[in-house]
Amino acid sequence: MRLVELLAVAVALLAAAAAHEHHGEAPTCSSGGGRVLAEFRPGEITLDGHNDDWDGVEASEFALLPALDPDEDKAYSGGKVAVKAVHDGINIFFMLQVDGAYTYAKGESHKCPSVALMFQVGEKATYYNMGGCKDMPGSCTSKSCRGHEVDIVHFSVGNAIPGRLYGGNHIDNSAGNGGDSFGHLVDVYAWNPHCRYLDGIGPKENNSNARNDWHGVWWHSSLTVHSGFVDDDSPYGKQDEKGTYYFEFSRPLRTMDQFQQDAQFTIGQPSNMAVAFWYPTDNKAWSNSEHYSASCDWLVLDIQPSFEAAHFRPAPNRSWDAATAFALLLSVIAIGLSIFVGFMVSKNKNNVQFTPLEQI
Repeated sequence: MRLVELLAVAVALLAAAAAHEHHGEAPTCSSGGGRVLAEFRPGEITLDGHNDDWDGVEASEFALLPALDPDEDKAYSGGKVAVKAVHDGINIFFMLQVDGAYTYAKGESHKCPSVALMFQVGEKATYYNMGGCKDMPGSCTSKSCRGHEVDIVHFSVGNAIPGRLYGGNHIDNSAGNGGDSFGHLVDVYAWNPHCRYLDGIGPKENNSNARNDWHGVWWHSSLTVHSGFVDDDSPYGKQDEKGTYYFEFSRPLRTMDQFQQDAQFTIGQPSNMAVAFWYPTDNKAWSNSEHYSASCDWLVLDIQPSFEAAHFRPAPNRSWDAATAFALLLSVIAIGLSIFVGFMVSKNKNNVQFTPLEQI
C-alpha cells in the first residue's frame, strides 16, 4: 500500500512539474517583482484556514497572470491574490486569499483549486524554469545542479477536508520524505521542472532523515459549518457559490535539512519567493499549462525583527543597571547614618559632667 501511495504522489508531482514548465526565453511583464512583509506577531495566528486573525496584517496584492504567457489581458478573472505573512520568532505563517466561485470534486485534484509557494535556496536558482538547471532527467544530480535548488510547498486540495490540517505527519515523516498521504500538502525541492522531487527522494539515492516541515489548511468563505467537517460531508459547500478561497501555511524559520532542499529563513534578512495558483475555470479541469503566477520574477519576502528589537539602543556601559544604582544608594544612606550617629555620640559625650571619686 505504501508503494501505491508513493507512486500516486510521484504522478501528481510530475503533473505539477509540467504545469511549471517553461520553454525558451524568460517572459517579461510589467508586474514583475514585488514585496511581501512578514512582521513579528507572536501568539496571533491560529492555523485553521479562517482569516479573522489576519485582519490587522498588511496584504500584498498581485495580479495572477498565466505563467507561460504573462499577458495582463489573460489574467485570472477572479482578480488578484492577496499574500500575507507573519512570524513569531520560531515559525513563519502565510495566508493566500483568492476570490473564486466554490468548486470541489473529491479525489479529482484538477477540478479543485491548487496553490504552491516556491522559495530560492541556491544562489544561482532562478524564478524562471524553477531553479534554472539545464540538466534533464537522468543527468541532473545534486552535484551537476548545485546552486540551482528551489524549495516548494504544493497544496492540491482534492483529498483535503476544508478546515483540517495537512502536511507533515508522523507516518510520512517516519518514511523519511516530504510527502503527505492524506491531503497532498507536500514538501518538494527542484532544480528545474523536469528534476523535481519530494524532500528526501532524489534521482540516484534517497535520504532517510528528510521530512515534511510544512503544515497547511484551506477554506472558502461560503462554507458555514465551523464546528468541523468530516470526509462524509463532501463536497462541503454549494457548487459555484461566490466567495473567497483561503490557503494558510506555516513552517519553522529554520529546519534540520542537511541536503540543500529547504529554504532557511533569517529574521532581518530578505528571501526570494513566488506564488502559483490553479483554478478549474467553468468547472473544467485545469490542464498542466493553466498555471497562474503572482509575478514573472521573484517576490522579496521581508522578515522583520520585533519593534522593540528594531528600536532598542543599549547604553554605552550596560554595567550601570538598577541593581548597581540601588547598591550605591544604600551605601550613601549607610555613610550618612554613620556620620549622624558619630555626631550624636560626640555631642552627648561633651555634655557629660565629670564627678571626682572623692565627692561620691
